[in-house]
Amino acid sequence: MRKIIVLSMISLDGVMQAPGGPKEDKSGGFKYGGWVAPYGDEEYNKIVQKELEPADYLLGRKTFDIWEDYWPKHGDFWPGINEGTKYVLSKTRKKSDWKNSVFLKKVGDIKKLKNSKGGDIHVWGSSELVHLVLKHDLVDELRLLFSALFKN
Repeated sequence: MRKIIVLSMISLDGVMQAPGGPKEDKSGGFKYGGWVAPYGDEEYNKIVQKELEPADYLLGRKTFDIWEDYWPKHGDFWPGINEGTKYVLSKTRKKSDWKNSVFLKKVGDIKKLKNSKGGDIHVWGSSELVHLVLKHDLVDELRLLFSALFKN
């Protein structure tokens, strides 16, 4: 059985939104893109580098849409993301040109994946998916990185 590990960057006030650049994820009217970068330090960078080790990935469709446009062109920073299998839970998507992408339709597909042979499966971002896998008791480990987000 494979482990499902949720890796999330979350603010102290509960924001779980894409932490990268200002334009990465504006869903829900979010206007603080890039909120994690100012708080990173050497220890934080070491932790993130360890989390970027090769794995397979379980993603929600919104996160996949963002990543699909970015990571194939920037794999030098995170080579494992292009090599690992990306399992995407989606009711609307069925295929992608991004190599090693597999689309799942329902929670039962995630349960089958968890019970298959292979390495750990990392869930990055994908807050709606995280809620779903927690609800169905499919998460083996939570790795949460907290940062401060001060709204002006």
